[in-house]
Amino acid sequence: MQLSAITLDCPDPLALAAFYQQATGLAPHPESNADFAALDGADGLTLGFQRVDDHRPPSWPDPAVPQQLHCCFRVVDLDETEARLLELGAGKPERQPDEDRWRVLTDPAGHPFCIVGGLVR
Repeated sequence: MQLSAITLDCPDPLALAAFYQQATGLAPHPESNADFAALDGADGLTLGFQRVDDHRPPSWPDPAVPQQLHCCFRVVDLDETEARLLELGAGKPERQPDEDRWRVLTDPAGHPFCIVGGLVR
């Protein structure tokens, strides 16, 4: 088996796809629409976003609404990347378990994700 797609539930697939497109540089799938949008990676992995009308955003670190999914992205510079993602609409939870090694952020639909230092340029 080979992983081909990761799909996130959200209230607005096109808006969340736009956030991740700006964050990652992945190309939008040409058939994206208001119910399902996707970004295509060069390695064949698709990042998808599907509309859920009653979407409840995760409440990480509070387990009342589980995080549902957690992606990690390697980056060259934690501070630069964090600043850029916050400008794009990411949030930053108060709790940061190991801020020197990684940062926990949330996408505009509330899904937590991490940026991890250590990407070789």
